[in-house]
Amino acid sequence: MTSLFDGFRFGGDYNPEQWDQSVWDEDVMLMRGAHVTTATVGVFSWAKLEPEPGRFEFEWLDTVLDKLHAGGIRVILATATASPPAWLARRHPESLPVTADGVRLGFGSRQQYSPSSRVYREYAQRLVRELAARYGAHPAVEAWHINNEYGCHVHESFDEESVAAFRLWLEQRYGSIDELNRAWGTAFWSQGYASFDEVDAPRAAPTFRNPTQQLDWRRFSNHALLELFRMEKRVLAELSPGVPVTTNFMGMFAPLDYWKWAPEVDFVSDDCYPDPADAAWPSRAAAQRDLMRSLGGGKPWLLMEQSPSAVNWRERNVPKPAGMNRMHALQCVARGADGVLHFQWRQAAAGAEKFHAAMLPHSGPDTRVHREVQALGAELAALSQGAAFGAEVPARVAIVWDWESWWALSQEAVPASTDYPEVVLAWHAALLRRGVVADFVRPGAELAAYDLVIVPAQQLADRSEIDLLGAYADAGGQLVIGCQTAVLDRDLHAHLGGYLGGAGSALQHALGVKVEEFAPLPGADDTVTVVGEFEGPAVQWQEFTTVDDAEVLARFGTGLAAGQPAVTRRAAGHDGAAWYVATVPQPQLADAVIARLLVDADIVAPFPEAVDGIETTVRGGIRFVINQTAAQRRLVVAGHPVDLDPFGVVTI
Repeated sequence: MTSLFDGFRFGGDYNPEQWDQSVWDEDVMLMRGAHVTTATVGVFSWAKLEPEPGRFEFEWLDTVLDKLHAGGIRVILATATASPPAWLARRHPESLPVTADGVRLGFGSRQQYSPSSRVYREYAQRLVRELAARYGAHPAVEAWHINNEYGCHVHESFDEESVAAFRLWLEQRYGSIDELNRAWGTAFWSQGYASFDEVDAPRAAPTFRNPTQQLDWRRFSNHALLELFRMEKRVLAELSPGVPVTTNFMGMFAPLDYWKWAPEVDFVSDDCYPDPADAAWPSRAAAQRDLMRSLGGGKPWLLMEQSPSAVNWRERNVPKPAGMNRMHALQCVARGADGVLHFQWRQAAAGAEKFHAAMLPHSGPDTRVHREVQALGAELAALSQGAAFGAEVPARVAIVWDWESWWALSQEAVPASTDYPEVVLAWHAALLRRGVVADFVRPGAELAAYDLVIVPAQQLADRSEIDLLGAYADAGGQLVIGCQTAVLDRDLHAHLGGYLGGAGSALQHALGVKVEEFAPLPGADDTVTVVGEFEGPAVQWQEFTTVDDAEVLARFGTGLAAGQPAVTRRAAGHDGAAWYVATVPQPQLADAVIARLLVDADIVAPFPEAVDGIETTVRGGIRFVINQTAAQRRLVVAGHPVDLDPFGVVTI
């Protein structure tokens, strides 16, 4: 068992500062009745904890923690630094963030701080020291939650303090201005710099900004926020040693490279809010769960937030139908979570989130939502005694996920706007439809533990990453390279001589293919047909390729590149093969390719044919079967007949 907990965690954000003390005892009583094990406390309480600079009021929090502890409820205590108080904005307006257009954002929302603000850092660090000194050894506190949803609203700031920090970061990265000029390709458009003092952030500009400058700004902004986390973590390690720390990730969140964040947390935690009105969301959520598990190296993770019903921030806030919240929760458990928490416990009566659902709704405990909460809490308590708790989730397939390629593909002045997560999800969903679990891995990761590795749209790849992929196929693995992979190096310079890592690369050798020219489709939703051994529609992308030493298994049947290879395969090593897919496959085509790959990789799929709307995972020897749909379903899973209610979950 690798869990940090002693059973599945269940509960949610608890904000007692929003309520009169007269309801606190009722909260604890109702939590106990709902089998709540855990409350996340203090996320947005800075103004309550420090109403004036240097004057701290902790008595109310003392009472809350003592009441929760007496009720047997553990606490994940937040450091409250996510939303600075009004007095900080008033006294130090320089701490507020600035947009690329030069607009300084004001107070009255949340997350209104510049990540590089010295003043914000000083006050945040002082608050954390006070909290850690007082509660670092409190018997209720089982973990620390640092800040909240880093970068959710402000992931970058263009104030002068941030620009100065960016220059220093660049100097440390490149060492000399000549090396920066080389990496950024500043010979283009007369952009050369004589010193780091001349370098600015990529502010609003007349036309396309330097691509590598933009990429480095993304890297720097990620680094600046991560340094905030590290600052608080150091204080907690000093004053609250041995108590684990985390911060809530947000799944496939573009601004932050969670591969760099994950080693810094003691356990990965995530916020996920599937849209009940979007039929595609369950499969996206499954991929997000797999990413969280993978970020932690396969260790159990924690769902920090989901909504028990409707949210408040979509244009139309559809509630979850009966059974869906349980389905979402058990999907997390099946894919490696050791706890399911919600936002929030008691539904707020005022403020921007008053219409966001909660475990205890406005209408009180005698409600559909709260009855479902009670049942889910009891079910998770029972599961804590089973083999799934603390167990890892085995996977023989890996999908490479690269935040920097996402950043590069999102820029202007590229062949076509590419939705990187959608390209990746096209492959993950095909595995999901066969009941096959996949891990995500970072570029350059060790791949020997996997029998099948899929690399979708990894546009950026350095020489070591390219060599590793080629060696994996030569060692007997089944390697699938998707379009827009290894086109550029990590400085955004093109690999010359047929892309795929450039002339003579290990990847060109493994694939036996070169790419001559891109042919993106005119519209993002336009389709072309693929014909041959594998047939079906594809979207977004075509290419003109040269096949040197590979078998052409399918060609484009329509589009500008009609007749060109769409799917190729080259045998490599002992039973290995390297595949190239020069488009983004839609379900029919993806299912056909995946079926062949699983056979070649000797992976037996739980579903003999692709199945929509059903997923299955094995954890701790227990097979979870999940119905993502509102229909009654009957099917055979790994040889077992299974009946599923709408949004039902069964274990076999």
